[in-house]
Amino acid sequence: MGLPCESPTNTAEVSLVPTPHRSPRPPHPRTAPPQRRPARQPVAGQRSADRARNGARGRKTPPRWGMRVATGLSVLVLGASGIGHAVVTGLEGGIDRVDPFKDMKNRPSGGHGLNLLLVGTDGRDKITAQEKEKYKLGGAPCHCTDTLMLVHLSADRQRASVVSLPRDSYAEIPAHTDLTTGKEHDAHPVKLNAAYAEGGPHLTVRTVEQMTGVKIDHYLEADFTSFMKTVDAVGGVEICTAAPLKDSYTGLDLAAGTHKLDGGQALQYVRSRHIDGAADLGRMQRQQRFMAALFGQATSSGVLTNPVKFQEVASTVLDAIRADKGFGTEQMVALGKAMHGFTPASSEFTSVPLAEDSFQVKGLGSTVKWDEEKAKKMFRSLREDKPLAPVLPEQPKATPVEVAPEQIKVQVYNGTTKDGLGQEVDKALRSTGFDTTRAPRSSGGPGDLAHTLITYDPRWDRSAKALATALPGSELKAVKGQGGTLNVTAGSDFTQVKRVKAENPERGEFGAVTGDQVVCP
Repeated sequence: MGLPCESPTNTAEVSLVPTPHRSPRPPHPRTAPPQRRPARQPVAGQRSADRARNGARGRKTPPRWGMRVATGLSVLVLGASGIGHAVVTGLEGGIDRVDPFKDMKNRPSGGHGLNLLLVGTDGRDKITAQEKEKYKLGGAPCHCTDTLMLVHLSADRQRASVVSLPRDSYAEIPAHTDLTTGKEHDAHPVKLNAAYAEGGPHLTVRTVEQMTGVKIDHYLEADFTSFMKTVDAVGGVEICTAAPLKDSYTGLDLAAGTHKLDGGQALQYVRSRHIDGAADLGRMQRQQRFMAALFGQATSSGVLTNPVKFQEVASTVLDAIRADKGFGTEQMVALGKAMHGFTPASSEFTSVPLAEDSFQVKGLGSTVKWDEEKAKKMFRSLREDKPLAPVLPEQPKATPVEVAPEQIKVQVYNGTTKDGLGQEVDKALRSTGFDTTRAPRSSGGPGDLAHTLITYDPRWDRSAKALATALPGSELKAVKGQGGTLNVTAGSDFTQVKRVKAENPERGEFGAVTGDQVVCP
């Protein structure tokens, strides 16, 4: 039976929320979110004068683009492995402080390891008009939350687990007092990102702890303007793609292959969601690849061990960061020590399991509803300090392709007079993961075929490209009506089969992957 034709599936970003009431009462009118406190005078070498011009601004609905990567930069850069207390103390003095844990009661019990809530906010008011036009960053700044991420650092400091909490998740905000108006609000249903709009960092932490059962140890908040500058400060980040990536909404335009992205290009890469039918899920996976690559770049390039380079990168990020009062010198140094020796394999990435990706709630519209049982199990694993991604044996380097070799059926032919070449090619393809027939045949053609030939039905063009990547120098020829089996006629130029892997790897129980599975080979 032939394989199905290849076409992208339309999936939604993985996310999770508590089981909602089917007919919740409409939420209370939202009040203006708390304003940032006025900036203090900058200390030499720490703050720019930009903060003094920011002041308090009206908050508007946040733009519909992801901030997951930008919010994670603080963890990477504050990890000053090998940097002395004196250097870190100087940087600490420039952090804008918030108190999200003030007077909090009935909090979850602490588990093992360290939990940080990373919140991404808008910051486009700091971007030049030229950058706005080039990277399509129109719209007014809002200084409101767009994305939240829960980062768990294991007790042995050998693993970092990053869980995205999608902004449209159905949530029930606990009863609270509005920080701006003093008005009392009962508990009511909202989308998760509204917690910040109604009660700032304090209500955001309360809501996340209530939803996840995970006690937050530290709160970090960053805007996306630091994202571009930080990527530039570390020298750019290398990503690879098996297919061209083009999104007219963000201006992203990358050919298939390996690219070193600067800050602006990186922002386009992590924002794009109109590339294919995968929409938000595809964007989430690209953001995971980028974060894994950023982990690798930050930990392998000497940024965390070179005081001069560290100060350059750290001061860039800290120019826009806000943190809880308890996040100071000791915590920075501890994070640095934990990241010493980190590799992409030390990190794992996922989002919350979904029950429904378009759950209609009166007064809220379309929300995403978490899978209650799977979510509880995943967050319990975090509390118990267990890895989320499956432990896989170490694999040799492989080039990413769009279609997994296990999904590609291949019939091998010997196009030469060399005895046993068909068996050799079939075995090599099978050992790389391709689904060969295990029964190679003779092509029956005259003489030796100079170049290995792959014939394929045009409906299976992505599989053909993946197979051609595994057979360097081979030629592709479309044959209408051939069906789902690809034919490989080995030519006299055959030397080896190159290892390939699926661009989007198989995920474990919680949809988690380790960083080494998604970075460039």
